Amino acid sequence: MSYTALYRKFRPAGFEEVKGQDPIVTTLKNQIKANRIGHAYLFCGTRGTGKTSVAKIFAKAVNCENPADGSPCGECAVCRAISAGASMNVIEIDAASNNGVDNIREIVDEVSYSPAEGKYKVYIIDEVHMLSIGAFNALLKTLEEPPSYVIFILATTEIHKIPVTILSRCQRYDFKRLAVDTLADRIRELAQIEGVSIEDKAVRYIARAADGAMRDALSLLDQCIAFHFGQELTYDRVLNVLGAVDTEVFSRMLREILSANVTGAIGVLQEIVMQGRELAQFVSDFTWYLRNLLLLKTADGMEDIIDVSSENLARLKEEAGMADNDVIMRYIRILSELSGQLRFASQKRILIEMGLIRLCRPQMETDTQSLTDRIRQLEQKLEQGVFTAVPQKAGQSVYSGVSEKSGETQATGRVLERAVPEDIRRVVSKWPVALAETENPMKTYLKSSYPSLSEDGKLLVVVPDGLPFDYLRQDVHRQELGRILSEYAGKELDVSIQCLDSDRNSQDLFPDLTKLVSENIHMEIEEIEDGEALPEDAF
Repeated sequence: MSYTALYRKFRPAGFEEVKGQDPIVTTLKNQIKANRIGHAYLFCGTRGTGKTSVAKIFAKAVNCENPADGSPCGECAVCRAISAGASMNVIEIDAASNNGVDNIREIVDEVSYSPAEGKYKVYIIDEVHMLSIGAFNALLKTLEEPPSYVIFILATTEIHKIPVTILSRCQRYDFKRLAVDTLADRIRELAQIEGVSIEDKAVRYIARAADGAMRDALSLLDQCIAFHFGQELTYDRVLNVLGAVDTEVFSRMLREILSANVTGAIGVLQEIVMQGRELAQFVSDFTWYLRNLLLLKTADGMEDIIDVSSENLARLKEEAGMADNDVIMRYIRILSELSGQLRFASQKRILIEMGLIRLCRPQMETDTQSLTDRIRQLEQKLEQGVFTAVPQKAGQSVYSGVSEKSGETQATGRVLERAVPEDIRRVVSKWPVALAETENPMKTYLKSSYPSLSEDGKLLVVVPDGLPFDYLRQDVHRQELGRILSEYAGKELDVSIQCLDSDRNSQDLFPDLTKLVSENIHMEIEEIEDGEALPEDAF
């Protein structure tokens, strides 16, 4: 006898064997016990969640000669015939290949004949969303008023493609994705029946890789058993079969990216390539890893949701303090875009290497999230003492920002002296992000504004004369702006509003601190490329 795949061999034969769909199973059993059986059902949900299996069990239950508590006995002639696929009363139709009007008209003609045995004729139409519009229209009248002995069960993975006229004639049941614990318990149970030894860590990985689908979980298990036949299924062996990467590699990659080490990140990718791992799977799993990290940072009690081992959880908590939320969101955005591009790419490795360079070098981009990451890298280098004093360049006063050659005042990053309080520096570094949080009309009035410093060391928001100044000097609006900026300063700020005249002297009196930060970043990049460094007391 030929080998039978695990998902076919262990297909549920009764309602009690269906896993993870208790509300649907209970409802159908109660309908059978109360003899309140409907004429049309719509089973919708993602792949491998039990739609067709439940439909077949329901077909057996309504025709069973000796039903018990709403479930089929599985022993009578009708149950055995349906299980073997030999019953004339259960007709399975694949709408993907039988989606025309003529196919549906054959069904409409057949429903006029009563069942040869049992009580009901059950039509199971799988992938019903593939039917053409004409086929749906041909089915409408019969679906609404079929003979008393006919039951339609429609199954689909894309409920949004079903016409409303069909939906209104059916009882709808939504099959949810199965939990990791549910899948893991079933994998352990079947592995024991098959006499296969498997590590618990490997079980959990297969369950997560199945993405809520029991059929996918059993197919992956079948694949792993075949590859390592007669051997224990360890975590490393499962990773090897599925072309996946250990979580520890994601941690190494993240730390290399956070430290802006392009060479280190490319080196980790080289290891993955040499191990023969699937590159698209690596990008997808790394994105999921960052998702777990973001959830852990943004909310409490996420340990159960992210579903990782205690060892990996400790590593995630350590890494949670290494990057801000907007930096992690930037990483996820870039990797998500990369994942979509890899589907059609012939040179996947090159695309991934380009993506890693973008992650490590935010100065290559101009969006707000990249600017935030660039500032984070600067702060990190300052904390680590990367910058040392360098000789003064000819023709330029390093600390005053005045060029002796031209005699003009240059607003360089070195003007950010120690006199600028730390809380205001944080606001300046996050200025574009803070403005993005405001709502109109305030956002419109703040477009031409910038942060500056008053004589007493307080935050000064300089706005053009006219409507912007008239609006923002009102206490209610000034306080609202102060509340938004205080979140980035880490303390409550007293914000003052200053009117900016068009003359040059007014702009010199209130320098734009965001320009100083931006030019400081630009000079820092140039000096690093030239092998130079900023002076010790530049900040």
